[in-house]
Amino acid sequence: MVKRYFILSVVLFLFKARVTNGQQPLLRTLYDQPAHQWEETLPLGNGRLGMTPDGGVLHENIVLNDITLWSGAPQDANNYDAYKWLPEIRRLLLEGKNEEVQKIVDQNFICKGKGSAGANWGCFQTLGNLDIAFQYPDTNYTQYQRELSLDEAIARCRYRIGDVTYTREYFTSFGDDAAFIRLKADKPGQLNLRLTMNRPERAVVLVEGRTLKMQGQLDNGIDGKGMRYLACVDVRLKGGEVRAEKDALSVHGATEVIVYLSAGTDWKNAAYKEKVRKIMSDAERKDYTVQKQQHIANYQKLFHRVRFQLGGPSADTNLTTDRRIVAFREAAGGDNGLPALFYQFGRYLSISSTRVGLLPPNLQGLWANQIQTPWNGDYHLDINVQMNHWPVEVSNLSELNLPLAELVRGMVPNGEKTAKAYYNAQGWVAHVITNIWGFTEPGESASWGVTKCGSGWLCNNLWEHYAFTNDKKYLASIYPILKGSAQFYNSMLITDPKTGWLVTAPSSSPENWFILPNGSHASICIGPTIDNQIIRELFGNVITATRLLGVDQKLRDTLSVNMARLPPSGRIAPDGRLMEWMEDYKETEPHHRHVSHLYGLYPACLITPETTPDLAEACKKTLEARGDDGPSWSIAYKLLFWARLHDGNRAYKLLLEMMKSTLKTDMNYGAGGGVYPNLLSAGPPFQIDGNFGAAAGIAEMLLQSHAGFIELLPALPDAWKASGKVAGLKARGNFTVDMEWVEGKIIHYRVASAMPRKVRVKVNGEIKEMMSATLAGPSGNRLASSR
Repeated sequence: MVKRYFILSVVLFLFKARVTNGQQPLLRTLYDQPAHQWEETLPLGNGRLGMTPDGGVLHENIVLNDITLWSGAPQDANNYDAYKWLPEIRRLLLEGKNEEVQKIVDQNFICKGKGSAGANWGCFQTLGNLDIAFQYPDTNYTQYQRELSLDEAIARCRYRIGDVTYTREYFTSFGDDAAFIRLKADKPGQLNLRLTMNRPERAVVLVEGRTLKMQGQLDNGIDGKGMRYLACVDVRLKGGEVRAEKDALSVHGATEVIVYLSAGTDWKNAAYKEKVRKIMSDAERKDYTVQKQQHIANYQKLFHRVRFQLGGPSADTNLTTDRRIVAFREAAGGDNGLPALFYQFGRYLSISSTRVGLLPPNLQGLWANQIQTPWNGDYHLDINVQMNHWPVEVSNLSELNLPLAELVRGMVPNGEKTAKAYYNAQGWVAHVITNIWGFTEPGESASWGVTKCGSGWLCNNLWEHYAFTNDKKYLASIYPILKGSAQFYNSMLITDPKTGWLVTAPSSSPENWFILPNGSHASICIGPTIDNQIIRELFGNVITATRLLGVDQKLRDTLSVNMARLPPSGRIAPDGRLMEWMEDYKETEPHHRHVSHLYGLYPACLITPETTPDLAEACKKTLEARGDDGPSWSIAYKLLFWARLHDGNRAYKLLLEMMKSTLKTDMNYGAGGGVYPNLLSAGPPFQIDGNFGAAAGIAEMLLQSHAGFIELLPALPDAWKASGKVAGLKARGNFTVDMEWVEGKIIHYRVASAMPRKVRVKVNGEIKEMMSATLAGPSGNRLASSR
């Protein structure tokens, strides 16, 4: 016994020396040259304003963004005669004439107009560019370094020309809501530069007094008079002078220059110009050091909620991130610091790209360098916007789910019109895509646009916020949204004569096609598996909500009866895979990027290795057949699936697949995802959902709480077993979880809540029932080495 405790003490000492002693590992991305393309720049954001400096020595281009800057306008693209085609569509589907249905849907069951291809639909757009041209006595530079500190949300750049060292510092403030750039030389009078702003279209640039301004109005697709915007730049100097030109500011002989940028749009803000000016005025009244301290303090209130370290091998922190990504991939790991950095980078992006009261992150978060952003930079509802929010609850950023809830709330009125127009149904529905204008209609093509799981899938995200927080006031707030969605599905289901099940018709499995018995291809079907899973989950959540809130017993009874008539959460095909459709169709693309029929495995909890082992095994065979490659978001989704299946090594293999270095920007729908040198995920092109999906996946490897208990290290890969520590993760039920491990075994853990409560925790393979600690209470439970 004495020997056992002695060994444990040594293990704990080594573990602490390796992982817990000293400071948190340096959380930064690092480079030794300027960015050569936008996908190498450093993303900064405060949930509203974004900027991406490239660190150019002679000329710096800083792309500017405002998350609210959209073209387009509200529209009603509902086809109010579409529902008249429902009887014919359903008759033909039940007769197996999917090809004929495909044609009818394309002609009579899509949105009116051009849909997402039209100017009225709109697009998330870049605000423009801040250009800084520098003048030096010599153009040769040395000792170049560029970095992004995740711990401070500050980018920096430094280099040397001759005997002068130049430094730059950039941040979008979590304090006064402005952007700041500080330029310094370590010898007096060495800063000479010219600042301008530009935008590819719809911009007027001028100087008023000594303020550089850019303003304009985007196209609304109706009369050209869409959203208005304004961006202003002021400078403050130490030494030297500033001169105002027609459309630029020039600085001569300064030692330090502080650039202040304030910007805004008239989205829900008619007085946006006054707001922009006030933000600038408030920012300039404070000392730069105070501004920086306030920014860091406010940001760290969110970022410091979670700390994560992995023991074992880690790269030299002075190795540049672009080389580090390549080395990690080539060595199939060997750098445990990089997964921890990548996880925290995902949290950084969440904090930087949304805030309460504004918009959720779109396909590119809040960063875009184009007028026509890929896929409009919109909100795709068949996985992408949902994936953007998967890490926020478990990663202790729960309030960052609220902007999505408000976006969905704004979709309901038009969604009610869409439900009536196409299905003559109660409630509300959204299909595959939406924008800030509340679009809910089917898309412009039958091949993808009639998928109707979007609204139900969004309800999963809304429900998860309640599941993690236990906030009944919030539940009461979203209940009408959940209820309306359930009412829609309940009223549009039909009886499948072959099985007696209640199924959706028409529908499709997101963006996928199948082969009919006659060899032709179609996408329109009845009762795809994802619909069945989403409706089952939604009905169950609404039933639970009615009990918790003490409302709508009649609806509860109706949903309970119809829930029993839904198809099962999954059916197994003769080849052992989970069926994607009601019929055992073969897919036209075996390695298709979507794996929508595994929704019941993740994000839902309908399929688990513990409760449905046969279906879990069928999910494994499905994933083997689909393959590991794809756009980055698809790779991330598969990582999550394998984590839920408790296969840590396979999940880690997907992480390795994700960490492929690329600079490609073509529009990709198949294999070839990866990450850019700045760690943003590539479809390609840049799509932020891959970052968020991977962050959620890493958290899911460490902690799961969907199966009725909290499980510690449910999918720990061999590469991470040596030692590790994570603090601040959240579990459903509003529990906060800390844990440490050595050789794959938990040696210390703490499950805490606001008040002590009973909780079931699976630790080292054993489920224990215990009382949670209070958040300000004792340090937790330390386990003997024999465990």
